[in-house]
Amino acid sequence: MWSDHSGEARVSGYDAVLRHVESELTAGRLGVGEQLPAERRLAEELGVSRATVREAIRVLQAMGVVRSGVGSGPDAGTTVIADPAGGLGAALRLHLATRRLPMADLVDTRVMVESHSVRAAARTPDHPELARAADLLARMEAPDLDADAFHQLDADFHVALTAAAGNAVNTAVMAALRDAIHRTVTDAVRALPDWSRTAVRLRREHRGILRAVREGDAELAATRVTRHVRGFHREWARHANVELTGPERSTRRP
Repeated sequence: MWSDHSGEARVSGYDAVLRHVESELTAGRLGVGEQLPAERRLAEELGVSRATVREAIRVLQAMGVVRSGVGSGPDAGTTVIADPAGGLGAALRLHLATRRLPMADLVDTRVMVESHSVRAAARTPDHPELARAADLLARMEAPDLDADAFHQLDADFHVALTAAAGNAVNTAVMAALRDAIHRTVTDAVRALPDWSRTAVRLRREHRGILRAVREGDAELAATRVTRHVRGFHREWARHANVELTGPERSTRRP
């Protein structure tokens, strides 16, 4: 532990660096695209070792707050980038791997975010992200598209729909959920007995969701996206030997 001049105990280790960076960002003295001070300067200012500063920077990288470059030039040093989806996605993936975050709960969260988002997006049917969503659907129609490429376009489509609602936090959460469940969904696709048939259905559902949004039918869009997300989850559960115990829960069979 270390103390200020009043003798009050303060946080130790890399937490001191994290709190300092947070304070600088909050006060506007540090912004996206700007670089952190050099390791030696930070260590001297905060009364910690350079190893502690390096540890804190690694944590900030994992959180998607900074990017570190090597060598010399404009890309060298540690730059603030603010990629919340990257940090959230990494955390969700790790917790999903521990099985403490059930897949069904992630699906519930996705339904809440997406149903809310398409309702809001239906109020701005000319939003540029909806044009991007339409372009992604067109690319999904390619006859030689494999399952992995389809899934990436599919995930980007759902993020675009969420972004069209204009809520940056929901967009970051949706992008993080996409990253967190990527491997599970990819494995599920490989396990499906007739992927081509599933792909046809997913394309049809995607078009229906986007059409409802663009026509300004908020409730229909929310109903369709909910059915779409839960429908694929049920299909995955059936082929992954997972028993659904209700619309929002699942447990693995013994």
